[in-house]
Amino acid sequence: MPSPYPKEFREDVVAVARRRDPGVTLAQIASDFGVSDQTLLNWLKRADIEEGVRPGQTRDDAGEVRELRRRNRLLEQENEVLRRAAAYLAGEPQARWFPKMIYPLVSELAGDGVPVTVTCRVLKLARQPYYRWKRSPVGEAEWRRAQRMNVLFDGHVDDPTLGYRQLANFARRRGARMSRRTAWALARQVGAVSTSQRTKRGKGKRPGPPVFDDLVQRMFTASAPNRLWLTDLTEHWTAEGKLYCCMIKDAWSNRIVGYSIKPTMHADIVVDAIEHAVQRRGDVAGCILHADRGSQFRSQAVARALRRHDMVGSMGRVASAADNAAMESFWSLLQKNVLNQQRRWASRQDLRLAIVTWVERRYHRQREQDGLGGLTPIEFEATMEPSMALVA
Repeated sequence: MPSPYPKEFREDVVAVARRRDPGVTLAQIASDFGVSDQTLLNWLKRADIEEGVRPGQTRDDAGEVRELRRRNRLLEQENEVLRRAAAYLAGEPQARWFPKMIYPLVSELAGDGVPVTVTCRVLKLARQPYYRWKRSPVGEAEWRRAQRMNVLFDGHVDDPTLGYRQLANFARRRGARMSRRTAWALARQVGAVSTSQRTKRGKGKRPGPPVFDDLVQRMFTASAPNRLWLTDLTEHWTAEGKLYCCMIKDAWSNRIVGYSIKPTMHADIVVDAIEHAVQRRGDVAGCILHADRGSQFRSQAVARALRRHDMVGSMGRVASAADNAAMESFWSLLQKNVLNQQRRWASRQDLRLAIVTWVERRYHRQREQDGLGGLTPIEFEATMEPSMALVA
């Protein structure tokens, strides 16, 4: 295809043709300048249009039309990118935090005629990382992240109640080390979210006067076993009626050293829990048993049980859950990991076995605690006091 004639040349030929002498034809002028007759006629027609002598679209108008068409095409492409991206992110919301997951959409749009530059500009993506991903879609970092996600998902399947901290510990034991922040992000991406729910608050009766002074003052730590025990009572609904649970926790290792689970909430439920703990721990003389001001803990039967084993009673203030916060924290774990797992428990026996199984299997032997240096209660006691391992 021949090159177009320069603008200046065209203007000169048109000017000569318009000012030609009488008797000089357009064919002669075209021949003199080396162009065809039709080309000269077209140039004259275009000049008349540009000057407004005859109707038609000027070059400026044509340029504006081309620009408007270009902008319209660009807007259509951007709208298509937004439409497809909205549908893509609706199915993969985690792609917001992982741009590489959007790169397949960029390639798909490019195949449909939407330039990569347009897509990246609309989605606020850098082009160079996209082209690097296109050359090597699966890199070492992607493989490592996929392996971590698989481990976290396996931990979630094994125990749906585990939060991201416990899943991070689970992954560490499987050889996939990661920070808790990373575990949180990856667990959220694969849907490995704990099934725990917010604890429901109930109303209770106003407790009576204390029988014992508060000897703990919210210091829920102990330097040795059987120095400080914490206890409390809870009630839970089943299809057969309520089930009451009293547990005693050693503040030294956070281990549940005694419990009693009954269909009635009388003073004997606390006494039985104390006898259970004493039987398992042996010599407990001088041990402090801290509780709230529930009527069961203020009963004469509990006072006699404490005197019988040379133990000391302690009680917090009225309507102050913080005075027994360490035990309340344990109830919260029990609520999230056991009680909330079923909407309604069929029988008291089913709930009882679920509580005991979780305490002895999960809480004592599998759930690491930051306060114990990342150890479980059983591991902590075996490490600090080897003789305690005999009763584990």
